[in-house]
Amino acid sequence: MKAALLRRPVLAWALYDWGNSAFATTVMAGFLPVFFKQYWSAGAPATVSTFRLGLAHAAGGALIALLAPFLGAMADRGGLRLKLLALFTLLGTATTAALYLVPQGDWVMAIVLYGCAGIGFAGGVTFCDALLMDVAGPAEYDLVSAWGYALGYVGGGVLFAVNVLMTLQPARFGLDSAEQAVRLSFVMVAAWWLLFTLPALLWVRERGPTRALPAAAALRAGLVELGATLRSIRSYRPLVWFLLAYWLYIDGVNTIIKMAVDFGLALGFPQQSLIVALLLTQFIAFPAALAFGWIGQRIGVRNGIFIAIGVYAAATVAAYFMDSVGDFYLLAVVVGLVQGGIQSLSRSCFAAQIPPGKQGEFFGFYNMMSKFAAVIGPLLVGSVALLTGSSRAGILSVLVLFAGGALLLWRARAVAHQAAGSSP
Repeated sequence: MKAALLRRPVLAWALYDWGNSAFATTVMAGFLPVFFKQYWSAGAPATVSTFRLGLAHAAGGALIALLAPFLGAMADRGGLRLKLLALFTLLGTATTAALYLVPQGDWVMAIVLYGCAGIGFAGGVTFCDALLMDVAGPAEYDLVSAWGYALGYVGGGVLFAVNVLMTLQPARFGLDSAEQAVRLSFVMVAAWWLLFTLPALLWVRERGPTRALPAAAALRAGLVELGATLRSIRSYRPLVWFLLAYWLYIDGVNTIIKMAVDFGLALGFPQQSLIVALLLTQFIAFPAALAFGWIGQRIGVRNGIFIAIGVYAAATVAAYFMDSVGDFYLLAVVVGLVQGGIQSLSRSCFAAQIPPGKQGEFFGFYNMMSKFAAVIGPLLVGSVALLTGSSRAGILSVLVLFAGGALLLWRARAVAHQAAGSSP
């Protein structure tokens, strides 16, 4: 089974995670929250800049959420998953690099470019997820999915470590200031992401339809098929319940990832300490993601997800009482142990339930839920912080999402068992 991880298509597919994770780490979780608050929103109250950042996450997430199922259905009928992966990657890398040009105080332009980059990132993830079923067999889903996330944490972490060193010692890299180092980091992320997309485009071969349709015809046929799926959605009840559960608990996960640094800054923790904590999370998540792939095979994928949700809920409560950088480091370790696991097991659990030939369409729904979750979570945290004047209350609100997700996941398991029992 381990030899499957080194097959050229599997490795090339996993390297896309290695490349695009630099955006999730350096830009989304690391530098952009700090730079947005201190450079592009300089002078604005902390709660206002938090609200603006939540708005940026929400707007881009809403757009890609609406488009994902349509694009997925189109990709299935036209054999276009790799082409759409390339298209969204180009959008994401171009707008990420363009952040270098945004002047101080121009928070509106920063939001626009960051929103477009987020759309490119999310679209790329959608079609990368769908390609899991093209590079692996059903028995390999858990390990291959975990392999992708594990390499993603290492790839994102390696570049992030270089970028952090650039900000701490800019003169060593021939730079004038930490500000210039951060801006250059956006360009480096774009190049890194684009470079490690190439193996997937060269070596991954999608299992397309018997007769691939031209793009326009594929769009029309995909919309017809999507409509038929929606009309017969009751026949996919276990998948529907799983998607509802995923919508809530992954919302909590994404919100923690995106808002953790902003929360630490609001508590007055030093910027450098927060960045180091993020690095710690990245490298702990590498072996932990692989371990969760093993756990999913031993005790069941849903049980592994329940464990991760429980750990996240406990960490959210602990964050409310956090009052030192040491506490932030401890929570970074705890989150690192489950972050990759909950993501990889969710992807493989969903892939195992998808009808043949519908991976693009169904992963469109899967990522639609993820992106609608990206709308609710950051807005929830930002709005609660703004209304209460407390960033602690904002972060505690995420607990509702984990609790709701766990309850719906329990329901999804019950429905899946009923469906299995009623089958011939």
